[in-house]
Amino acid sequence: MVDYHAANNQSSTGGVQTYMEQENDWDRDMLLDPAWERQQRKTFTAWCNSHLRKSGTQIENIEEDFRDGLKLMLLLEVIAGERLPKPERGKMRVHKINNVNKALDFIASKGVKLVSIGAEEIVDGNAKMTLGMIWTIILRFAIQDISVEETSAKEGLLLWCQRKTAPYKNVNVQNFHISWKDGLAFNALIHRHRPDLIDYDSLRKDDPVTNLNNAFEVAEKHLDIPKMLDAEDIVNTARPDEKAIMTYVSSFYHAFSGAQKVSFSQKCQLEISFNTLQTKLRLSNRPAFMPSEGRMVSDINGAWHTLEGAEKGYEEWILSEIRRLERLEHLAEKFHQKAAIHESWTDGKEAMLTQKDYETSTLSEVKALLRKHEAFESDLAAHQDRVEQIAAIAQELNELDYYDSASVNGRCQKICDQWDVLGTLTQNRKESLERTEKQLESIDELYLEYAKRAAPFNNWMEGAMEDLQDMFIVHNIEEIQGLITAHEQFKSTLAEANKEREAIQAIQAEVHKIAQSNGIKLSGANPYTTITPASIDSKWKKVGLQPAMDMVPLRDNALQDELNKQNSNDTLRAKFATQANTVGAYIQAKMEEIGRISIEMNGTLEDQLTHLKEYQKTIMSYMPEINTLEGYHQLIQEALIFDNQYTSYTMEHLRVGWEQLLTTIARTINEVENQILTRDAKGISQEQLYEYRASFNHFDKDHSGALQAEEFKACLISLGYDGDSEFARIMGIVDPNGSGAVTFQAFIDFMSRETTDTDTADQVIASFKILAADKPFITAEELRRELPPDQAEYCIARMAPYTGPNAIPGALDYMSFSTALYGESDL
Repeated sequence: MVDYHAANNQSSTGGVQTYMEQENDWDRDMLLDPAWERQQRKTFTAWCNSHLRKSGTQIENIEEDFRDGLKLMLLLEVIAGERLPKPERGKMRVHKINNVNKALDFIASKGVKLVSIGAEEIVDGNAKMTLGMIWTIILRFAIQDISVEETSAKEGLLLWCQRKTAPYKNVNVQNFHISWKDGLAFNALIHRHRPDLIDYDSLRKDDPVTNLNNAFEVAEKHLDIPKMLDAEDIVNTARPDEKAIMTYVSSFYHAFSGAQKVSFSQKCQLEISFNTLQTKLRLSNRPAFMPSEGRMVSDINGAWHTLEGAEKGYEEWILSEIRRLERLEHLAEKFHQKAAIHESWTDGKEAMLTQKDYETSTLSEVKALLRKHEAFESDLAAHQDRVEQIAAIAQELNELDYYDSASVNGRCQKICDQWDVLGTLTQNRKESLERTEKQLESIDELYLEYAKRAAPFNNWMEGAMEDLQDMFIVHNIEEIQGLITAHEQFKSTLAEANKEREAIQAIQAEVHKIAQSNGIKLSGANPYTTITPASIDSKWKKVGLQPAMDMVPLRDNALQDELNKQNSNDTLRAKFATQANTVGAYIQAKMEEIGRISIEMNGTLEDQLTHLKEYQKTIMSYMPEINTLEGYHQLIQEALIFDNQYTSYTMEHLRVGWEQLLTTIARTINEVENQILTRDAKGISQEQLYEYRASFNHFDKDHSGALQAEEFKACLISLGYDGDSEFARIMGIVDPNGSGAVTFQAFIDFMSRETTDTDTADQVIASFKILAADKPFITAEELRRELPPDQAEYCIARMAPYTGPNAIPGALDYMSFSTALYGESDL
């Protein structure tokens, strides 16, 4: 095991103090990481036991076994080779604190400044403080005295590791954590000093657990360095604990530096033996021993120093050569890596820069290509640095006499030549894109102007075609003349329209001229419109360019035919209107005459009846004029004439008027006949009839031939009747159907009842008895057969069913009619 005594006794506290002050201020927070704390606990325990075993003892739990201070003091005595004050053997807390304080005082006496570590915390078993204290001891007695080329402690140990592992592949020691994770650095240290123990070439970087366990086992078995680390802990930790690694690596330093000191001691023993021999020869008065030339102690010392210098120089040369070769290897790898990246980037770029996709692109696509090219130029400029780096690396490889400089130079020259080509192609493509953009902008402006002018012109042509093909419907001459006038106005615009068409087509011709002169392949149609020059020409030909397809003459002919038709229709309208006006006036005049006849009542009823029947014959003799009018109407319908400005009469109107005239004369004749029957049945005199007519006409204010409810009510008031209930009763008698009007016949019936004496009821019964052939009842059929329809229905409505002797179905009691009108009869 390593002996620290000599080194500790010879060291001073000057230069080391600064490092110890820095390292004593250790980061206790790191111990909060369970992985690091576990590594430190295992490593520090193994390190302590490697020294305590010299005294025949060891520890199991680092924070428990140092609590009484006894093993702590023993550890310091073994490491320092000095006696500490006698420990106290008591079991009380104060005894334990005193022992720990003695150990801490000894550590402080060695120039170590303890920060925040007190005896009470150690006695209490504080794991963090205990590990911190052990780390302080390791720093002071195992690391601070390491010195390599004017560096000491941690930096010296790191430099020693770098020097010893420099020749080894895949080993690059830069720190005391991740540089050791793959285990190769541990194996390199052993192989550098004991190549017989390690087959380094058989180790694989991708098998760190095997590498670590191999180094740990060999060190423990052959170098007496206990296993202080666990391979799985190191591999499975992102950043192994630096203190644990340093502690373990320091054991390698002391093990191998101790072997070197053995060679120094041999030379020293040779000098002691030579001096002893000379002393004994001198005491024996014998001549001094004179070694042969070249074997004097001074020669040996000189040769030894020469050997050391040569070894150091050789080692430095080897290290320098290794660095040079590593530099060359790194530069070559860097060169090929950058060259590969550059070549991958440039792959396909020449083809991309030489393509002429812009010749068939639209303006928006060319603008997009320009933006894309600008981005490429930026990317190209960014890659300029890589090309310069490639050239610089190639130059450095040449200066460092790289063995494969020819290959590097060839690849570099190819890259530079290609770079120059890319620069030229980039500039050429940019100029082509910019030139094409300007040309397409001119074409785009022409396209836009074409679209702005073609759209309204196309709309005009489509409207004209619709108008020329439109099936017009007119009803008179004025309408067709208006269409002809509008058509003439349209024809007057054709010359100007043709000029506009030629101007629009000239715009399209200019587009093709620009494209052909500049080698531009127009892709697609005008982006601003779907109206093509071909469609404009096609529609123009249909409108008026080719005689065979000219719509204008066809329209002229159609309008002229329609004008002729309307002239003929107008003649027919005039004929119909003349006849219609004559017939209409005739009907109106006859209707007025019939009205006067029915009101004036000149002569007796028989005279009036005779006069009306003769008047009816006269009216019927006018029928041929009606037939003539119907003939004209038939022609109008066939001509589809729906209006006539020459008359306000329509055939339907005149038909209704004619039928109304015939109906009125027939009804008037019937009324006179009924009046005669009423007069004869009730014994009314001619004078009374005149009086009734005069009274009826007086209250018939609207001359409708019937008294409305209010007009009849006024008549009743004039006769002395009063009260709404009485009026309602009488209206129920004279208007049984509820029509709201009283006819002259109903008025005569009412007035005759009001003016006859009490014997009238008996007369009515006698009349019904005659009609019933002396039966005590009468049937509805007999009443309808013997009486006018309105009188028959009037009587039927006021008769109750007969239930007396010899009753038959449908028999009516005419006695009930008299009772309803006059009360009980004497009969």
